[in-house]
Amino acid sequence: MHEHHHPEVSPHTVKLLAISFIINMLLSLVEIIGGIISGSVSLIGDALHNTSDALSILVAVIAFKIGYKKADTKYTYGFKRAEVIGGFINLILLFISGCYLAVEGLDRLITPQEIQGEMIILISILALVIDAATAKLSHHDAHHNHNMKMLFVHNLADALGSVGVILSGVCVLLWDAYRVDGVIALMIAAYMIWQSIVSFKPIVNILMNAAPDDISLEDVKKEISKIKGIKDVHHLHLWCINENETALECHVVTDDVDVAQKIARKLDKKFAIEHCNIQVETKKNCCKCNL
Repeated sequence: MHEHHHPEVSPHTVKLLAISFIINMLLSLVEIIGGIISGSVSLIGDALHNTSDALSILVAVIAFKIGYKKADTKYTYGFKRAEVIGGFINLILLFISGCYLAVEGLDRLITPQEIQGEMIILISILALVIDAATAKLSHHDAHHNHNMKMLFVHNLADALGSVGVILSGVCVLLWDAYRVDGVIALMIAAYMIWQSIVSFKPIVNILMNAAPDDISLEDVKKEISKIKGIKDVHHLHLWCINENETALECHVVTDDVDVAQKIARKLDKKFAIEHCNIQVETKKNCCKCNL
């Protein structure tokens, strides 16, 4: 049996995310100032990534707020897909931030510059605490919500980045290894770019109305065909409304006018397809698409 039922992200969690946005913006400001003073590109890169995280949190909060709205006569399926759109915007932010950081890290690797290890370590410890707390907040719903998943990836990358910047500061203090700053920046960038590439297909599939990966269209058709009285199944479409809800429409040829309810119950039980639009036809009155 396929289980696609998941709880929504709660309004309380969204409120905490809004607070996290403010905290992360303040942290970014501190990191940028600290990076300029210390001369650390990895700290500035971490600040830019953190700004990206803050913006992603803001996008997520707005998307969740829109998603809570009820369906109306124009948006008849409701506004839940706004969360997927928010996740897609956050994915783009993650990719752009990663590319920028890769360029900066490569430049610093080729032409290393002197940086202040003590300041880097102190600011990065503060950043690590905030990043870890925000990542923990978004982790709970990350497995069933693309928007929260992208938030989690953003903040996990930032937490790892903070650890890397701390290591960079330690290497500077102990061995004057200034090139480590560029190496750490490139490692953070690689993680950001990789995560954005991996997350691209699932989000785009929903936006393109693709069928869920774990449901075979042929299996659905076979299950419908097994129901007594079904003579033919055609014009079958299956798509995701969002990552938690799947919809289906099809035409069936039968003499049993009550068969639509039987099909709907079976699809819900077997595949967790809650939204079914089933057009019942007879052999004498069949639609042109099956002629």
